[in-house]
Amino acid sequence: MIRLDEAAVRRTAAVAVCTAALLAGSVACGSQAASPAPSRSAAPAASPAPSGSAGPVAPPPQAPEVNVAGDIPDNQVFVPYTAPDQSFQVSVPEGWARTADGAAVLFTDKYNSVRVESVQRPAAPDPTSATSDEVPAISAGTPYFALGNVTSVTRKAGPAVLITYNAASPADPVTGKSVATAVERYEFWKGGQEVVLTLSGPQGADNVDPWRAVTDSFGWQR
Repeated sequence: MIRLDEAAVRRTAAVAVCTAALLAGSVACGSQAASPAPSRSAAPAASPAPSGSAGPVAPPPQAPEVNVAGDIPDNQVFVPYTAPDQSFQVSVPEGWARTADGAAVLFTDKYNSVRVESVQRPAAPDPTSATSDEVPAISAGTPYFALGNVTSVTRKAGPAVLITYNAASPADPVTGKSVATAVERYEFWKGGQEVVLTLSGPQGADNVDPWRAVTDSFGWQR
């Protein structure tokens, strides 16, 4: 009869118990703990860009900020503005700051603005003339200009040319920052006179109704 070594028997039994524990999903076996599974929520550390390769590019220091709140309140009150020569009238938001901008008048509140300008023009504008003559001039003097559409629209005063584009607002005099804006430029014409209404506000702002109220309020007085 063969005698089994007692130490060998104990080692065999321990191996069997350990195997069973591992199969059952135990995190420890004997004196050695099983390594825990890696956390799924931990994001791997970003590897540094290789020497000579292009890493993330920071925006220019003067790049306009985006997602700035600029909705005009639903209860905004509008008041009439009449041209100095009494040739036209348009409603503008009450309480906005009024300043002169060359021959134009500018009404502003934060990053929203309404610009009103009257110029002499021998012939009525159309999308073709606006695209060939005015868009290049606007682009040349507008930071971060990006053209949208040039179309004909109808308002209560009659037909108008509408130029839409994105741009950067003027820099804040205190912080030096500007924001990305959406601009609508309406051109009304009658008898050699053109009135340009330029409406702008932060990109993403819901100003559809206020801008429609302003442009529908425009009317010729003579």
